[in-house]
Amino acid sequence: MATKRRKFNLSLPSRTLWLGERTLVVGVLNVTPDSFSDGGKFFDVSHAVQHALAMQRDGADIIDIGAESTRPGAAGISASEELRRLLPVFEALRGNLKIPISVDTQKVAVAEVALGAGAEIINDISGLRSDPRLAVVARSIACRSF
Repeated sequence: MATKRRKFNLSLPSRTLWLGERTLVVGVLNVTPDSFSDGGKFFDVSHAVQHALAMQRDGADIIDIGAESTRPGAAGISASEELRRLLPVFEALRGNLKIPISVDTQKVAVAEVALGAGAEIINDISGLRSDPRLAVVARSIACRSF
């Protein structure tokens, strides 16, 4: 017998996402030269933007954009390098993307700037182990949603 899904709403600054009514699709966009999932195919800003828009057309509910490779053995990068990769993509998508952007980062400085540039969700793959202060930044999103 199937279990009934619990339903939740996630209030974002620009909209509310309804969780549990159906499975939401997250399109992953890696703007790294060494991505383990796409081999760096979207490191170029124009290719990244085209891919984000294609994922939206294909039904993605959220676009998750990351600029630091987390593949095994990948070297970490500075917050400034991560932002250098992210911000041109965010700027090019502004006004063209109708679905929310999630920023994939483990750095407070990157999250703060990305939120100012249009991200509405923080995807921290470290689960706050890299920098617990990301919880405070995430809370600031929730406060802006009401």
